[in-house]
Amino acid sequence: MAAEKGQVIACHTKEEFDNQMKAAEEAKTLVVIDFTASWCGPCRIIAPVFAELAKSYPHVVFLKVDVDELKEVAVEYKVEAMPTFLLIKEGKEVHKIVGARKDDLLAKVAEHGGGTASA
Repeated sequence: MAAEKGQVIACHTKEEFDNQMKAAEEAKTLVVIDFTASWCGPCRIIAPVFAELAKSYPHVVFLKVDVDELKEVAVEYKVEAMPTFLLIKEGKEVHKIVGARKDDLLAKVAEHGGGTASA
């Protein structure tokens, strides 16, 4: 399932998540994963920031994973707190941010995302 560039892609199945990761790895595209939970207050606060980042970096893949819905993915990536943001490039984790740390998230996406944000 391909989403429009500049949008956050919510993954609801392990297969969907794996397909997105495989496609991004083959394209050598940065992937930013937001591990979130519906009951998590800080997750809800940072969600609009994550959506804006997706619009600003249309060449980067932004995925949202609900840890209660896809426990196996959260376990695979050793996610223990929400929100956790993972930046993955060519199949390798390049940075991990634990907590709703907006400035860190903006800086690391800019650092690893290549190119510049489109306004």
